Formats: sequence, structure tokens, C-alpha cells
Amino acid sequence: MTDHSHPARSSTSPLAVRMAKGSAPWLVPACAAAGAALLAARRSRAGKVIAVPTVGLAAGMAWFFRDPERVPADGRVVSSADGVVQSIDTQADGRTRIAVFMNPLNVHVNRAPTAGTVIRREHRSGGFRPAFDKDSERNERVIWTFETEIGEITVVQIAGAMVRRIVPYLAEGQKAEKGQRIGLIRFGSRVDVYLPAGIAPAVEVGQKVRAGETRLDRD
Repeated sequence: MTDHSHPARSSTSPLAVRMAKGSAPWLVPACAAAGAALLAARRSRAGKVIAVPTVGLAAGMAWFFRDPERVPADGRVVSSADGVVQSIDTQADGRTRIAVFMNPLNVHVNRAPTAGTVIRREHRSGGFRPAFDKDSERNERVIWTFETEIGEITVVQIAGAMVRRIVPYLAEGQKAEKGQRIGLIRFGSRVDVYLPAGIAPAVEVGQKVRAGETRLDRD
């Protein structure tokens, strides 16, 4: 069994793509239904009609839950999520929040923004508004606080309209390498990274980013 909590490493094969830890409750039933539909398709015309959307659903699930290897970018802080930078806001305490919106086509495995220790992991219950909606500030979330060489960095995984589960991979007290997998959000959502005070962002609103591979901090 593959350990998803280890730092990202280059894959031995460019075609090797693992499935995200925590995807089985969705992926296994979808694949089983697709297999049954393909068997039915060999017996009747009606079976062929059913097989098309069923196999399409399974393929979509496999695409959504893909978990490709990533090589961390240079720099002190990297993006925790794939997606588009939705907003960049300076907080009252001097930190900078970079919010990344993830659509259903993005990889939904999130990664540690830099090397450090998980000193807090807090789950907060809430609603399930669309992640791009202003009211998403009250959504279900998991808040990670990392103690790092450049100060505390907070990562917030925020559930979206279709999400009902955030799956953490690490526990409090565990060490993480930059770009290491920290958890999965099922279906469209948002991830915020709070840069420590004094660290300027290297990205801009509307920019596409990739977890572990896009640098967030400026020299």
C-alpha cells in the first residue's frame, strides 16, 4: 500500500498516477458499477445505453481523485492547492491571505506550503456554500497551523457546495516536508494560505497555481 503522507517524489513512470487516499468510498462503487454496466452491455442494447453514462461517471471519478507526483518549487512557500488565485488580502495582523479556488477538474489533494511541524489541526463545522461565495467564510473547514523556519503558516481547507468531507492525512505533532500531501477535499472547494507578516506574495489574482509546484513568496 502506498503511503500518501510521505514527501512528493518523482514517479518512476510518467504514466503512473495514484489515486488519492480517502477516495475509495466514491471511487470503488463507481468502478464496480461501471464493470457491471460493461457486462450488461454485452447482453443487450439497453445495457449499452446504461453503460455509457456509468463508465463516464467512473472515468470522471478517477480523474477527480487522481494524485500525481509533484516536485516542490524553489522558494520558501509553495501553493497548497491546484486552482486559480481568487483573492489576496492583507490581514490586520500583517499576514497575507492567498485564497485559491479549486474547481472539480483540479487535483484536490492539498500539500504543505513549506517544511514544518503541525502544531494545530482544528476542524470547524459549518455550511456548504459555493467556495467562491462570500458566505463561504462560514463553511465547514480544517485549519492547519505549521511551525516553520519563517514563522507560523496557516493553511485552511474550506468545503464547497458539493463537499461533505475533508480528509486530513497528518496529525498534530507530525513533521511535514515542503510539498508533502496533507489532505483531500472532496469536490469543488477553496484553500487559503496565510503568509507570515513581512513576506510578500509572488502570485496575483487570476493566476493559475499548482500544489507544491507554484511559488507563493517573493524574494
